Amino acid sequence: MQVILAQALLGLNVGVFYAMLSLGLAVIFGLLNIINFAHGAMYMLGAFIALIGYSLLEQWFGISLQIGFWASLLVAPLIVGILGVTIERFMLKRLYDLDHIYGLLLTFGITLILQGLFANYFNVSGTPYPGQPESLSGVVNLGFMYFPTYRLFAIIFSLVVCFATWYVIEHTKLGSRLRAGVENPDLTQAFGLNVPLMITLTFAFGAGLAGLAGVLAAPIYSVSPLMGADLIIVVFAVVVIGGMGSIMGAILSGLALGLIEGLTKVFYPPAASTVIFFLMVLVLLFRPAGLFGKEK
Repeated sequence: MQVILAQALLGLNVGVFYAMLSLGLAVIFGLLNIINFAHGAMYMLGAFIALIGYSLLEQWFGISLQIGFWASLLVAPLIVGILGVTIERFMLKRLYDLDHIYGLLLTFGITLILQGLFANYFNVSGTPYPGQPESLSGVVNLGFMYFPTYRLFAIIFSLVVCFATWYVIEHTKLGSRLRAGVENPDLTQAFGLNVPLMITLTFAFGAGLAGLAGVLAAPIYSVSPLMGADLIIVVFAVVVIGGMGSIMGAILSGLALGLIEGLTKVFYPPAASTVIFFLMVLVLLFRPAGLFGKEK
């Protein structure tokens, strides 16, 4: 039982990253109908911003400044969000009247460019992030296991961000305006709301979530140019299972699939890397709209 509980908690640790990345994808697709394949690259970029800000600013740019972990939680999502604004305003905006495949191909190309740029300067096998705060070092005794303090913080912080985002989109005036701008942009604009700006800021927010997830992942996983590519296919599967565009579906599916993946490592380890895709196939066969998606 101790092994099962420990592996479930480790699976939940993976699941919160699935949930945060899936949430960003769901926000962008659900509100803008854009399939953002560059989401994994933005996750990678967030991790590299944290790494560069902590240990490479002086070496590369001669700036005697160190951006610590706590500051990176704000700086990295902001920079990635600005990149999202640039991509939406100057690239994706031109493709809105075309088939979704054009946006997918564009964001796939952006992914390859970002991966190639960072692969030229960083080790593909990964670089450790040295900036984990002292206050989050050590372990916590949970009774059935000793669990790293930082991983416990990452779980709690990610859950707060995910459910706060869901609440804002589903239960506030801002969220209702965003949804109205997507469902009927002409009427919404007639009421004086700047729909193009809302679309741009929504894309930037989704990109910023990916950057934030990257900062949280940096102290746990090696920071690598391919860290986003390794994760984005799984995240797309999570979004499909939860329901394309479903905010709560993305969160709950990400958490549940992380748990399932962790428990699979206990009962049948060879299937751990494929169980999510097996479940995705079943969902597509019996409920194509996803577990929380709306059937058309």
